[in-house]
Amino acid sequence: MIATWNGRLILELDKKKSFRTLNRDPSRDGAQWRRELGAAFISVNALAGGRKWHSLNVTNGSCNQCTTASVRLPKSTGPMILWWTWNMSSNHVVIGLMPLSPVPIKPSPPQGSTSVGQEPAPSSSKPVRSENSTGMLFGFAAYGLWGMLPLYFILLLPANSLDIVANRVLWSVIFCALIITVTRGWPKIATAVKNPRILGTLSIAGVLIVINWLTYVFAVTSGNAIEASLGYFINPLVSVLLGVIILKEKLRPLQWGAVGVGFVAVVVLAISYGKLPWIALVLAFSFGLYGFVKNRVGGKVDALTSLSVETAALTPFAIITIVILMSTGQATLTTMGAGHFWLLASTGIVTAVPLLLFGASARRLPMTTIGLLQYVAPLLQFAVAIVFLGEHMGLDRWIGFGVVWLALVILTVDQVNHFRKFSRLRRAAA
Repeated sequence: MIATWNGRLILELDKKKSFRTLNRDPSRDGAQWRRELGAAFISVNALAGGRKWHSLNVTNGSCNQCTTASVRLPKSTGPMILWWTWNMSSNHVVIGLMPLSPVPIKPSPPQGSTSVGQEPAPSSSKPVRSENSTGMLFGFAAYGLWGMLPLYFILLLPANSLDIVANRVLWSVIFCALIITVTRGWPKIATAVKNPRILGTLSIAGVLIVINWLTYVFAVTSGNAIEASLGYFINPLVSVLLGVIILKEKLRPLQWGAVGVGFVAVVVLAISYGKLPWIALVLAFSFGLYGFVKNRVGGKVDALTSLSVETAALTPFAIITIVILMSTGQATLTTMGAGHFWLLASTGIVTAVPLLLFGASARRLPMTTIGLLQYVAPLLQFAVAIVFLGEHMGLDRWIGFGVVWLALVILTVDQVNHFRKFSRLRRAAA
């Protein structure tokens, strides 16, 4: 499946998509390629080129939580750099460097050995381990902070959910503006705002994420943090379902099985709660749709620019909300003392920092690892709700959550098996 031509960079898609050849030298700074794939796209941006390495930014525009990965590719190796699953479905991409000679790619020689006419392959085991370890630390830090959010929102009481979210929007804009100023990122903001399509898409994404924030804060402050964690547990299943409904993706049997088991779990929990778990469903679908809408812009904007534009579009509404709450005596920003003021002001930091940590993690880890790390946050939320917030879990709810976890196990097994199968095919093709 892998062929050579007069170029160094190859982007190979699975059999359901067409091949995309990138026949320009990626060592040229700023060189960029883009391949439209319906609702998604892949782009490769060459950042720098060295004697033995290429530094690239590779963007998967259909990934729900991660859009960009930075990779440092040794020029002496063959393909097998990156693997993605789009919307947890069966679309894959392998990105690698190809030699200019038309001879087939052979496996790299063992470390320390030298092939005829080649320089010794650079030892990459230590840097890879270091990058993976750093990525894991950033990933656990990001998801750990997201998982501990219920405790933070409880500290903001007696502020209501409208008060908390309005301040979160306002202070997020202020904090993002500070970071953008320090990193000199205002040209990126200007580019995004001048593009009507990007601005409109991010505004819609902002509305969806505010719905998600409002629902989550209401759940935590009203004693429903367990149900909120359920929403993020079933989010991967909802993402798969949205891929089928909106993107017309075809699922593998185990994926259908996971979705079916997830539906059974919702029924079991509906019986347990005596009603539909609407908090969980709103959280799952709002966040799933948020990821889908964000994919419309893909790698055109980075995470910080995206958050800045989304919250800036909502800032007028946040200010109006705060003014109304002040006029009705419900605002708490300036009425509960300096400690409460700074806790509310910190919502901007609490929002932006985990996002930046996640971005740093995603640049260093494969998407399979990121996909497994995403369960850290709802697991922590679930534990916090039971251990610290004292929420009750009856036997019927344990059964419902158990069915949800079974669905996630099925989905994870399918992903791992498909990744292994694809890796074997890729090695055979090489």
